[in-house]
Amino acid sequence: MEEDKLSTPARLIVIGGSAGSLQVILKLFTDIKNTYPLSIVIVLHRSQTMELLLEELIGYKTGLHVKELEEKEIPQPGWVYLCPPDYHLLFEKDKSFTLDYSEKINFSRPSIDVTFQSAADVFGASLVCILLSGANSDGAEGLAYVKQKGGITVVQHPDDAEVSYMPQQALLRQKADYVLDTPALKSFIERFSV
Repeated sequence: MEEDKLSTPARLIVIGGSAGSLQVILKLFTDIKNTYPLSIVIVLHRSQTMELLLEELIGYKTGLHVKELEEKEIPQPGWVYLCPPDYHLLFEKDKSFTLDYSEKINFSRPSIDVTFQSAADVFGASLVCILLSGANSDGAEGLAYVKQKGGITVVQHPDDAEVSYMPQQALLRQKADYVLDTPALKSFIERFSV
């Protein structure tokens, strides 16, 4: 772990996950207030039928504002933005969201890799990317790119993940700045609170 990595002010947290990550996400935001100084974006492999349920579930657990993101919207502090199902999420130079319907990557749309890489190009060292439980290797390549661009990389400890394949693949590709279990992930996110 590189404790000094947090000396660079963060502006955005992007969380990627797939199978087994929802329960972790619900625990991460408990008790966080809407004065939270960062924007949080969640990219999950999920079905369209889960769309409204996810927004309500996360909103019920946190003091943060929660919504599905919209095209050309610029992320604001104290908000959790959910990537809509079946779209890739990219960031424009002005930091606004762009949704893309191009081919699936790693059998997934949205692709965590695509979002991590696009966010790294725009936010650089002020980006924190967290990869959670999942059953494919999506996110591994993106995390390596985030590290190359100076961002902070965090991986759920494979022993803590319901489905360990995704975090294992990320760690095989690149050493993460932090490898944390669920309670430590929650504490990590809370460290940015004002």
